[in-house]
Amino acid sequence: MKLIYTVPQNHTVIIERFGKYSRTQRAGINFAIPFLETIKYVDASWGDKNNKLGYQIELSEQTYDTPSRQCLTKDNASVTTNAVISYRVTDPVKAIYEVDQLPLAIENAALNALRAVIGNLDLDEAVARRQELNDQIASQLAEVGTKWGVQFIRVEVQQFDADEQTLSVMRQQLDAERRRRAAIAEAEGKAKAAVTLATAEAEAAQIAARGQAEAIKILAAADAEYANQLHNALGEKAGDILVAQKYIAGFETISKNPAEKVYLPSDFKGILSLGSQS
Repeated sequence: MKLIYTVPQNHTVIIERFGKYSRTQRAGINFAIPFLETIKYVDASWGDKNNKLGYQIELSEQTYDTPSRQCLTKDNASVTTNAVISYRVTDPVKAIYEVDQLPLAIENAALNALRAVIGNLDLDEAVARRQELNDQIASQLAEVGTKWGVQFIRVEVQQFDADEQTLSVMRQQLDAERRRRAAIAEAEGKAKAAVTLATAEAEAAQIAARGQAEAIKILAAADAEYANQLHNALGEKAGDILVAQKYIAGFETISKNPAEKVYLPSDFKGILSLGSQS
């Protein structure tokens, strides 16, 4: 056992006295009292994670890629998924004494949280709400992380593969969704075209009506001017002449069709003589 040794930056060493925790040594030159104190070595299952030389516990951020695990969604779709976990040891004493095999415990906790969260979501939700999925897993890990002296910084779900049957169903749903959107787009296009056509027809009718109204006003003004001039020229006979002219014009209109018979009134000659006076 080394009596004097150096602890690197961002590392700590746990010292035990008579088999019990004594103190935590930080970066710099440190020593242990021979026969009374011993250095605490981490479990062999840690491998090269979070430690150097088997006893220097690393405090810097660690990234751990979990193995793939099969999960079932809320709608019973089978998916294979894994996650990348970023964490760091904040309390080396808890990391040593509260859990025996820290890296393995982190892996199992992350995969169990991943399976639990995915089990509460439908497949479509799990695929579409990836960031929310990450946040929920990190939230579940925060509680156990506090107990183990570990801070979980982020969790990112990477692999998300469905079995062939599930993929076939997803493709069918995607095709159906595309057809639905195409039908909606076509219906909306036809509706807009109909509205545009109706608006154009209404505007054309309004323009035609305004034109007819304006023409009627012009004709009425012309008739009024003619009647006024006729009255100035002929006096009281002007009214009878105007009536006769309208009468004759009416017969001209109804007699345009050669197949129709027109019967003239008995006093037509008198009316004709009045109209001819103009």
